[in-house]
Amino acid sequence: MSVTGKLIGSGRTADVYEIDEAWVLRRNREDWGDAAAEGAVMEHVRAHGYPVPRVRPGDSRTSRTDLVMERLTGPTMLEALVAGTIDVREAGAVLAALLRQLHAIPGRRPGTRVLHLDLHPENVLLTADGPRVIDWGTAEDGDPGLDWGLSAIIIAQVAVDDLPIADPARAMLAALLADPADLTEEGLAEARRRRAANPTMTPREVELLGAAEELIRSLASPREP
Repeated sequence: MSVTGKLIGSGRTADVYEIDEAWVLRRNREDWGDAAAEGAVMEHVRAHGYPVPRVRPGDSRTSRTDLVMERLTGPTMLEALVAGTIDVREAGAVLAALLRQLHAIPGRRPGTRVLHLDLHPENVLLTADGPRVIDWGTAEDGDPGLDWGLSAIIIAQVAVDDLPIADPARAMLAALLADPADLTEEGLAEARRRRAANPTMTPREVELLGAAEELIRSLASPREP
């Protein structure tokens, strides 16, 4: 698919281009991920009422790099936090609610649930119609404990870093884990392993994983599976 509009956003693994007022093209870089598989899981959760952008099926069912999806208007949750239009505790509660809503959706394999595996403030858009979850390239079917572990450890890595946003991130993490019933020992251990193996992590981010896990345990007690 040719790019028809200007570049409007870039992340660690993909770029987003304008198509028109209704649609955007998200293009993976360097063969990262599988756009067709990502579009399929987005269609699956949307069919169960989960808040995700619409996918344009005719353009997104075969390509490994290109995903055409609904153009949404609104800041990311992170941008809203920086602007002060959402409180960190509210943000943590919203993330927890989105995880619970997602894990009510059956996976495509028996006995599993759909997992996002990268649900954090940069992957939630706050639209006029409510939050919408984006970036499903890491999604898979599995046990919800892993999803909770990854969301917690991503935020905890920020909370234990030497940055001005560390204290707000800690408050957000506490709100996320206010009811830690779905956080498991197995899920947290696997979350740390996956973050350490993630090729987009910087050496500093990997270095913080031990302190991040300790902080999570100080706020919540993961249950045995």
